[in-house]
Amino acid sequence: MKPHEENVGYLEIDYKPGLPKDLSRGIGIVGAGEIVVQAHLPAYRMAGFRVVGIYDTDRDKAESAVRNDHDTIVFSTLEELFQHPEVQIVDIAVPARFQPDIAKQAARHGKHILCQKPLAESYKEAQDLVDVCAASGIKAAINQQMRWSPGIQASRSIVKRGWIGEPLQASIQVNVHTPWENWPWLTQIDTLEIMYHSIHYLDSARYVLGLRPEYVYADGARFPGQPYRGETRTMIHLKFPGEARGLIHDNHNNGMPQDDWYATFRFEGTEGVVKGTNGALYNYPSGRGDTLALYSNKLQRGCIYAPQLEGRWFPHAFMGTMGELMRAIEEDRQPENSIEDNLITLQTVFAAYRSMAENRPVYLQEIREQA
Repeated sequence: MKPHEENVGYLEIDYKPGLPKDLSRGIGIVGAGEIVVQAHLPAYRMAGFRVVGIYDTDRDKAESAVRNDHDTIVFSTLEELFQHPEVQIVDIAVPARFQPDIAKQAARHGKHILCQKPLAESYKEAQDLVDVCAASGIKAAINQQMRWSPGIQASRSIVKRGWIGEPLQASIQVNVHTPWENWPWLTQIDTLEIMYHSIHYLDSARYVLGLRPEYVYADGARFPGQPYRGETRTMIHLKFPGEARGLIHDNHNNGMPQDDWYATFRFEGTEGVVKGTNGALYNYPSGRGDTLALYSNKLQRGCIYAPQLEGRWFPHAFMGTMGELMRAIEEDRQPENSIEDNLITLQTVFAAYRSMAENRPVYLQEIREQA
């Protein structure tokens, strides 16, 4: 036992993905890429969700993705998936440039939808999709699944209970090597790191603190000689209301052995701190479990509480995003990860890119007003 570490196992932290009462609601998946094979499908099997079928423009990929799921239909066309009477939710897992059109089609067919992040390649496209979904009367959510990773969801629970007092600081730091070539289409885009990686951290920081950023000041850079077009190193400052601040520092070019890699988060308040590691990025792609430690003057002065967390970001957190959508359908409410809520995260992303281009703080209101 470390100094000042005591047994406070009586604390109950709510961090596991919530599941709906009805697990039989049919899911149709659009896309059969690596994320579907490695995360969506394994998570849905663990949760007991029912995948009716899958569609991909490359039928061989779709068949390969579900080759062990003998009851799963491989659809020949998108329309066939939309028309299937047992498909109530469409899980879209395609690049952002294709997503809005597919999502609008699904909404017009009366299907609830789970979209990937980023929701769209421009804020106007995202806002247009939100408007279409609202007019269609369906539930639409975004797969910002880091919210349901064990460490982040536990931190959210701790902050909501007031155990660290008034939230003042969010710090997320990542220094790893990411093989972007595993996703060839990502290597050719100008908006790489923030749009497709740090979007998770921007979303998680505001989610845990329960605050909406006011402005963003960001800088991004490439690594000399990198074969990728977009930024692979970023530093992002977030100004929240009052005295709360956020800092995200991300480097994907760590050439040292993996024991030098790190992926940490830390949320500080007036009465304590909750901190930990994002295990998915250690020993990538194998990963390991998240860690968490809590110090709170409100609970027991001098006591560090470090519970053993179950589950991982990949694939367990994917039960959370789909599970929350299903629960929202059951309870006839908006999901916590609704596409309306995700507009705030997208405002932060696009504000970060404008800040990089113009070398100044960019208020989220500027992004909203120019949609």
